[in-house]
Amino acid sequence: MRQTSLYVLGLFVLSLGVSLSIQAGLGVSPVSSLAYATTLTAGLSIGVTTVLSNVLYIIFQVIFSKRVVLNEFAGQLIIAFLFGFFMDVTLFIIRLFPTPETVFAQFVYLIVSLFVVSIGLLGYTTAQLPLMPYDALTKVISERFKIVFSKAKISGDIINVCVAGAICLIFIQSLGSIGIGTIIAAYFIGKILGWMIPRYRDTLLNWVFKTEKATEEIAIKGRQKENA
Repeated sequence: MRQTSLYVLGLFVLSLGVSLSIQAGLGVSPVSSLAYATTLTAGLSIGVTTVLSNVLYIIFQVIFSKRVVLNEFAGQLIIAFLFGFFMDVTLFIIRLFPTPETVFAQFVYLIVSLFVVSIGLLGYTTAQLPLMPYDALTKVISERFKIVFSKAKISGDIINVCVAGAICLIFIQSLGSIGIGTIIAAYFIGKILGWMIPRYRDTLLNWVFKTEKATEEIAIKGRQKENA
């Protein structure tokens, strides 16, 4: 129960951080760039485009892994719908607050979004339940092409940003979802997470999994994955 609660809360906080970055208007993180580019060009809600982009990531998993695991993909699809719902809800909430009208205010929103996204990622990954489709695709790419996870993520982020930028340039003649905020997010979210993980992950693991033995085993596995 605690594991699921932390997972769902992490996804909600993550969506809140993405919505803050959208409101900042300086460009969203690479992970969300394709969904937001589709929103800007097709007029669909960010929740709908989030689901559609995640379906695309699932399709690419099938292509690269050359296998279909129905239970796994069904779980990812459920997560995608939940995250898409959270995106619509949190963006509605954020838009009730004043829109940043100065560059300073935009950067304040952006900086806050970096920490909120990082907190969401910390909670979502610490729960150690199924990965979201984008992260699962990164793992598949890593395994398929025999490259470390971090390099696979960088490659995936670059491709995502390039596709999102191309879509915006073609349909609305601007970079749209891509901006200085995209670059800042790509660099600093990892740095912030790197600062948070050694300070707070073990505490969260202890709260979720209760026993010290289980916590130690899971923490060791988590560190091994990070160093892979």
